[in-house]
Amino acid sequence: MAKKDFYSLLGVSREASASELKKAYRKLAVQYHPDKNPGDKEAEEKFKQVSEAYDVLKDPEKRQRYDQFGHAAFQGGGGGGHAGSVDPFEIFREVFGGGGGGGGGGFGGIFENFFGGGMGGDPSSVRGPDLRYDLEISLKEASKGVEREVRYRRHAPCKPCSGSGAEPGSSKSGCPTCRGTGQVATNRGFISIQRTCPKCKGTGSVIEKVCRSCRGEGRVQETSKVKIKIPPGVDTGSRLCSRGQGEAGIQGGEPGDLYVVVHLKEHEVFERTNDDLYCEIPIKFTLAALGGTIEVPTLDGKASLKIPSSTQSGTVFRLRGHGIPNLRTGRKGDQMIRISIDVPKRLTKDQRKRLEDFAESCGDPGNPVSDSFRAKVKRYFKE
Repeated sequence: MAKKDFYSLLGVSREASASELKKAYRKLAVQYHPDKNPGDKEAEEKFKQVSEAYDVLKDPEKRQRYDQFGHAAFQGGGGGGHAGSVDPFEIFREVFGGGGGGGGGGFGGIFENFFGGGMGGDPSSVRGPDLRYDLEISLKEASKGVEREVRYRRHAPCKPCSGSGAEPGSSKSGCPTCRGTGQVATNRGFISIQRTCPKCKGTGSVIEKVCRSCRGEGRVQETSKVKIKIPPGVDTGSRLCSRGQGEAGIQGGEPGDLYVVVHLKEHEVFERTNDDLYCEIPIKFTLAALGGTIEVPTLDGKASLKIPSSTQSGTVFRLRGHGIPNLRTGRKGDQMIRISIDVPKRLTKDQRKRLEDFAESCGDPGNPVSDSFRAKVKRYFKE
């Protein structure tokens, strides 16, 4: 009986990429795996066929030979592509990780790989959870860097038992429920589901006499303090990690970490975009028309800014090096200053008369819109 084309077996085109081949194999391997189809010889044979096809096509050299000569390229055992030399379960383990041996509960390895299960790990290293602390700082603190002390509640190692969970002088023994593995299995058809042992809480051992202070958990709740150094350049969403300052592990397990998430307070003058600062400064009409020099605020104090005559509203000036230092390079961004025209809300009779005379001299009463805009509108209507 002629062998079926390897590409057809996997359901891919001859131009399929390595990732497409792997994706196709994963889908078919799960579908036809013997653990999912106990006693089904047809499914078992299909599993072997798709494994053989993937074994050849995943290897660029074998794939090239197969594309040239087809199945004849591997007849006689040359090149390791012969069906007799393929271990489908080894290929399955290579793709999915973990177990994969037929009939031995290896199908659970798929779920470990997909969902990050941690089934059957070392029960003696039950790590404590990580903690999150949200810290609000000012824009200036983000620019200069600052050290802050944070206070938070967490589970810390119990001092009387040194985190072991056992009364001084008491001993531990292997858990009889899980036999020291920290996991118990429940079979649901072809799927074996593992969960934390309810008796030993995943530690794999039971205590002869539990500590009265922590009741055998090895940790107690307390208020902790830690100093956090915040480097210059942090922004909202930046995460700082303080190793080992999270929750203590159960019965002496490794502690988790504390993650401090930075939030910047809103500034009344500046807005931040990456490493640059932006601010808008309203200036008087006379200054915009005649020009001059003004003092502008920066995070480092004051700076002088020259305003050329005839400056228009919306003009942006750049102060180089007055922004926020880059978190990685330390190089400072710039400060952008956007000019707006401050129109007076009230005029005296004398001021109004003078402005009217000025407008008359400029021809504004009969032409209140700028010449450039009128030209654009004229072109628009022509089109």
